[in-house]
Amino acid sequence: MANHKSAIKRALQSEKNRQRNRVVRGSLRTEIKKFNALLEGGEKDKALALLPTVHKLIDKAATKGVVTKSTASRKKSRTTLALNKALV
Repeated sequence: MANHKSAIKRALQSEKNRQRNRVVRGSLRTEIKKFNALLEGGEKDKALALLPTVHKLIDKAATKGVVTKSTASRKKSRTTLALNKALV
């Protein structure tokens, strides 16, 4: 447990940031799962409509520092490749 005033403040900030990051990461995972479920279900047109939303969430998570730039780039690439593979 933190004993100094600055350490107590830092612990509170870290907890707040952790909660915020959990929400962003959770919503990102949920949208990617929805996208993959649409592809597996054969609903390519709905997946195509959902792709910009998924990419926007990935970019937002990278901007907020929840995921790194390279992770965001990889996730965007894999979702796009999966959609292109399904459309062919």
